[in-house]
Amino acid sequence: MLLLLGLCLGLPLCAGSLGEARSWGDTSEPVGVRVPRQLRLLQRLKAKPLMTEFSVKSTIISRYAFTTVSCRMLNRASEDQEIVFQMQIPAAAFITNFTMLVGDKVYQGEITEKAKKNGDKVKEKRNKTTEDNGEKGTETFRASVVIPSKDKAVFLLSYEELLQRRLGKYEHIISVRPQQLVGRLTVEVNLLERSGLASLEVLPLHNSRQKGSGRGEDDSGPPPSTVVNQNETFAQVTFKPTVVQQAKIAQNGILGDFILRYDVNRDKSIGDIQVLNGYFVHYFAPKDLPPLPKNVVFVLDSSASMVGTKLRQTKDALFTILHDLRPQDHFNVIGFSNRIKVWKDHLVSVTPDSVRDGKVYIHHMSPTGGTDINGALQRAIRLLNNYVAHNDIEDRSVSLIIFLTDGKPTVGETNTLKILNNTKEATRGQICIFTIGIGDDVDFKLLEKLSLENCGLTRRVHDEDDAGSQLIGFYDEIRTPLLSDIRIDYPPSLVEHATRTLFPNYFNGSEIIIAGKLVDRKMDQLHVEVTASNSKKFVILKTDVPVGPHKVGNGVTGSSRPKGDGKEDPNHLERLWSHLTTKELLSSWLQSDDEREKEQLRQKALALAMNYSFLIPFTSLKLKKSAQPMEKLEDTHGMSAAIGPETVMQSLRGAPLQPGPALKEPYTPRIKISKTSVDGDPHFVVDFPLSQLTVCFNIDGEPGDILRLVSDHMDSGVTVNGELIGAPAPANGHKKQRTYFRTITILVNKPERSYLEITPSRVILDGGDRLVLPCNQSVVVGSRGLEVSVSANANVTVTIQGTIAFVILIHLYKKPAPYQRDHLGFYISNSKGLSGNCHGLLGQFLNQDARVAEEPARLSKNLTSPPFPKAGERPETVLKVKGHQVPVVWKQRKIYNGEEQIDCWFARNNADKLIDGKYKDYLAAHPFDSETAFGLGTSRAL
Repeated sequence: MLLLLGLCLGLPLCAGSLGEARSWGDTSEPVGVRVPRQLRLLQRLKAKPLMTEFSVKSTIISRYAFTTVSCRMLNRASEDQEIVFQMQIPAAAFITNFTMLVGDKVYQGEITEKAKKNGDKVKEKRNKTTEDNGEKGTETFRASVVIPSKDKAVFLLSYEELLQRRLGKYEHIISVRPQQLVGRLTVEVNLLERSGLASLEVLPLHNSRQKGSGRGEDDSGPPPSTVVNQNETFAQVTFKPTVVQQAKIAQNGILGDFILRYDVNRDKSIGDIQVLNGYFVHYFAPKDLPPLPKNVVFVLDSSASMVGTKLRQTKDALFTILHDLRPQDHFNVIGFSNRIKVWKDHLVSVTPDSVRDGKVYIHHMSPTGGTDINGALQRAIRLLNNYVAHNDIEDRSVSLIIFLTDGKPTVGETNTLKILNNTKEATRGQICIFTIGIGDDVDFKLLEKLSLENCGLTRRVHDEDDAGSQLIGFYDEIRTPLLSDIRIDYPPSLVEHATRTLFPNYFNGSEIIIAGKLVDRKMDQLHVEVTASNSKKFVILKTDVPVGPHKVGNGVTGSSRPKGDGKEDPNHLERLWSHLTTKELLSSWLQSDDEREKEQLRQKALALAMNYSFLIPFTSLKLKKSAQPMEKLEDTHGMSAAIGPETVMQSLRGAPLQPGPALKEPYTPRIKISKTSVDGDPHFVVDFPLSQLTVCFNIDGEPGDILRLVSDHMDSGVTVNGELIGAPAPANGHKKQRTYFRTITILVNKPERSYLEITPSRVILDGGDRLVLPCNQSVVVGSRGLEVSVSANANVTVTIQGTIAFVILIHLYKKPAPYQRDHLGFYISNSKGLSGNCHGLLGQFLNQDARVAEEPARLSKNLTSPPFPKAGERPETVLKVKGHQVPVVWKQRKIYNGEEQIDCWFARNNADKLIDGKYKDYLAAHPFDSETAFGLGTSRAL
């Protein structure tokens, strides 16, 4: 017998189930003897439903994510008990199935059309239960069931989501909030991107809104027990914390959001076009374009309700944003309550004085009065329209309004429909409005429609303490417009049912996605044409993309119906197309005021949702008792994400996947490479393999000095510099201080310029797109002949054009002594691609040889292993290197993180007579300085 109290998304249920349940719930409890409080507490703890397993499996293929949640519960009580299952899912996701197993009974979900008469009621319920976590909106799915004593229940929830690119990254967020410690807790994400993974990181668990939650002891990297395996196009991430590890994060089982962040390689300006079984998707995210000037008006609610933290945080955020404006931008500030207060009667250019004056004006805003939303918007629109009309703007620019409020319209025009119409008429499609709603009292529907109808975005901030950071984060997404008036065309005779192809703006770090159907699956190529405006010119891109026949077998992740029904299983691109099309239809339905048009849009969205099993405002999820055995459940739609990537990979590649051997093994810290290196304090080692000689020397630099290690800027285009950090010397030592390399910088000038900055904690790669790779995660990224491989907390390997390779060892101390610092060691692994003109403290020796010119009589002729002198003796000999006569002594030195000891000839006095010139000739002006003191460079690269 089943009681399903309801889903928090407002989904109607089977009447039969509810009827049976009510007869169960009416049983009365006998009155018992009074039980002591401690015993009652113990009984409640014993009777609490036990979650025995909580697992989430996601498969992401080309930004489209299939996720299945499995939760197993046990009723430990001696009587029937209600058990609640709840799961936060992304607001942009569509639920595709929900199944329950109670004892030996199976209740399967079915997507059906929702009765119109319930539409308004259901929407209210959905809005009440929507939990919007700032830019990462979430909704909570909640279901409850009464199960017999000592029996079990299993909940299976499936949903799908198209990941959006923000600030140059995609984020896949999984809620891990079982609300109790779980014996078996697993999160597994399988990621496949055909164009290649440019970056991948797992963030610390994020849980800003749950007060009872916590963070682990080390919240700087991935959650404990996280394992990442990846190669160029595929990654598998698993998170399996033990009960003890869970308890250290949060005793109450609310661990937080497990976040996977990544980006893909982009080589073509026209974008990445993928085709599969008659469907295509076009990802367009251009880079290396000059930013468009912005005309922006900041409209800030200063009504009485903004008093306290909200207004203070908002002011601080605007101070930061004003400093970020570019010199070619123009701006103004409006504060509004029941009065509209404008800083200037026109837009002003960005100068240090105007930014300072704007900050002063914002600082003196004080909360008072009501909320005139219509008046504030109309004033901001007039400012922008007047500026554009009365200024001969040579450069094309983008006009924006950033509007922030915490309430509803209470002064002036308060009818939301009239506010929307007034705004739309005034903007005339030329101004984009970006809205931010703070708190629970805001009219978020109004803000959402304002942004939808005026080419903008909207965000909701629940926690007023977080308002400032969320405002800055939102602004960062739109701070750099690169293109405007974008139009993407395909031949109408070859493409049908394409999603939206006109876009008002493209902001750096985002992505435009178009999907559609191909009329002819056998076509060889697809013509694509992109037109847009950028600064002073029109941009037109044309290309013919090869789209040879691509097929995929049954069983690919994303099947929309159970197998065996005689129908072809759709592929992931088809589901991506249907998802994106449905989203756009719902958005158009929300914007439309014409009843006939709204009904047509509703019918189209409903047809797609029914065909692809999407839970949308026009459909319902009903549970029906199934005759299907439990062991067959994994064959139904929604469980395909749980089978892992093997089927997907086999279908797309045509061969079985072997995840283990196929994954690129990260470099082991016990590397054996060339001895030519600099490490430690810093100790230099130069290997001369032809003569089997090794020479070593020290450089006693000053903290802050930047040393030229490799200078080959004019030939191979490679420059390597190292910056020193200081530390006090050990007691009783002969040195006054120690120095270590804190930063290694690498400039690669050919075929295109790339900058690489390596520290013990992170790697920054800037080659057009800026990537930040944490050093505590193993990852491999590469593009344009440059590959960077990070072995977690061990080393970073940089390979250039396959002929030059450097290995940077990472030295970390858990409990450093006063004279120790986290630092780096630099090793030259492959120097074949460096020219004969290469210079620098290490580079000058790479194509040279050395020989013993004079040696003391007491040393044997065996140069590779001479006898060691007696204690206190330091016999001196002379080496001939590059024509220099260099006095040296025999010494031993440790390299490879102290794992190997070598014998070497040591040149004293800061390598005097060994190196060309003096030590100070090797000091660089800045980390990416490629000029040398020896006539081999001509410019200081920036």
